[in-house]
Amino acid sequence: MPLFSCSDCELLCCEDSSGVLSEEESQECSSESSSSSSSLLSKWTEESIACFMEHESNFVPRLEYLSRFQSRSLDINAREESVAWILKVHAYHGFQPLTGYLSVNYFDRFLDSQQLPQTSGWSLQLLSVACLSLAAKMEEPLVPSVLDLQVEGAKYIFEAPTILRMELLVLTVLDWRLRSVTPLSFLAFFAGKIDSAGTFTAFLISRATQIILSNIQEASFLAYRPSCIGAAAILCAANEIPNWSLVKPENAESWCQGLTKEKIIGCYQLMQELVIHSNLRKPMRSSAPTVQSSFSSLSSSLSFSYSYNNKRRKLNDCLGVNDDEKGNSL
Repeated sequence: MPLFSCSDCELLCCEDSSGVLSEEESQECSSESSSSSSSLLSKWTEESIACFMEHESNFVPRLEYLSRFQSRSLDINAREESVAWILKVHAYHGFQPLTGYLSVNYFDRFLDSQQLPQTSGWSLQLLSVACLSLAAKMEEPLVPSVLDLQVEGAKYIFEAPTILRMELLVLTVLDWRLRSVTPLSFLAFFAGKIDSAGTFTAFLISRATQIILSNIQEASFLAYRPSCIGAAAILCAANEIPNWSLVKPENAESWCQGLTKEKIIGCYQLMQELVIHSNLRKPMRSSAPTVQSSFSSLSSSLSFSYSYNNKRRKLNDCLGVNDDEKGNSL
């Protein structure tokens, strides 16, 4: 179904003078058309957000997945290292923000549904490469080869057939549902809720995106749905605008149906703590940061403090492939 339907008069070209509007009539018609289009777009946006809210739970791990980290049946440190590596490669290749988020989303959804031979080491490395490759194929106009994806301190190197086999396994486990609802899906809509004039909308979206990606390693966010994370990120970004009346987290519940005050406050407080902690680790500056300086910093790559063992090992076939599909170290 098309987003907007054109009326018959917009599709016909009348050759006689009766089909030509006067300047005054043309302006009036143009004004009415613009108002109608704006109304339709607003309605379409509201309906889209409602649809995202309805289906977002289908694209996140179950709560039991977070419990497995809390009970230590899954290694939370191994997840953090895997996510850190994904984001380092993401920054190395200059991928779009959505590519990075989808990579981690596929990673978590896979581990929630599928048991790996081991919860750390080569199996997680292979899963990380496969998820990043799939996300890049979904979002990037130019996708590096699978060998070029295995950079930035990759502990193991896999040949293309092995990675392709793993990609197929990920697709099967995820039921081929790669076009996911993410926190980034809500940012423009939520930014408009607190900045109807559009003065700081670009900053709010960009800064919220950076906050979401820089905190995606924290497993605690698995307890919150994408809409809640998106709302909390917009609120955190708004806090960085000087002399701006702050929007209270509890008020964000009214932005759309389905948001809950308790969840937004919990996610917002967690995000604020991580943002403040991250800022404390940065070198002190002589003057307070401004919106302009914060916005300019968005173009810089995310940096991470993780170090990796660069020793690369020769791998035998780890997914039951033939002898000529064995992974080689470089």
